[in-house]
Amino acid sequence: MTTVRSLLFTLWLYLSMPLFAVLLSPALLMPHKAAMGVIKLWARFVLLGLRWIAGIKVEVRGLEHRPTGPALIAAKHQGMLDVVAPFAFLDDPCFVLKKELMPLPFFGWFAWKTKMIAVDRAAHAKALKDMVRQTRARLADDRQILIFPEGTRTAPGEPADYKPGVAAIYRDVDAPCWPVATNSGVHWPAHGFKRYPGTVVFEFLPPIPAGLKRAEFMKQLESRIEGASIALLPPQT
Repeated sequence: MTTVRSLLFTLWLYLSMPLFAVLLSPALLMPHKAAMGVIKLWARFVLLGLRWIAGIKVEVRGLEHRPTGPALIAAKHQGMLDVVAPFAFLDDPCFVLKKELMPLPFFGWFAWKTKMIAVDRAAHAKALKDMVRQTRARLADDRQILIFPEGTRTAPGEPADYKPGVAAIYRDVDAPCWPVATNSGVHWPAHGFKRYPGTVVFEFLPPIPAGLKRAEFMKQLESRIEGASIALLPPQT
């Protein structure tokens, strides 16, 4: 049954992309709010299918810590759901993502229109400076910047490798950073098509105050995100 439900949800997911891209493409010619509205509508459509077809519910905890207005958010990254779900519970999210994703149909079109922060990771120092510059501009637009500090997906329970990009942004914008934990990879793994019924939790943690030294900031960020994410995993039998 899990296999059948997973296949049906995969169809739901990948057919929704061209459907929304074709039917709602006029939003690409409209102001930012209209294009962001399309992405939010699509995200809710995906989450509806996830719950209805695959039996996976998405729960958001720590709402008292969820930022509104301009904010820097650093989140655990375990799979594709981490890129979809935040559009359903943040006001105006702006992801830091790989430049290679920008040419993709639907996703890339709307990422370009909504001014997501595209980073050329091969450019190294230049990419870091460009990422910081774009972040300042998006924060000035009252957006929530969402970065995955590991830079790539990590399976639940595996050792994390936090990259320095988030520390550069944190230092430059001189603002608090909101960590977010998740167990999304348990139910929507990064690889394979199977989806496993249950509850995916995204948990906002208390913000890390501005002004910490880089080493202390990175230590707190990793400790908080990893500790809370591990706490969300099912008990070992």
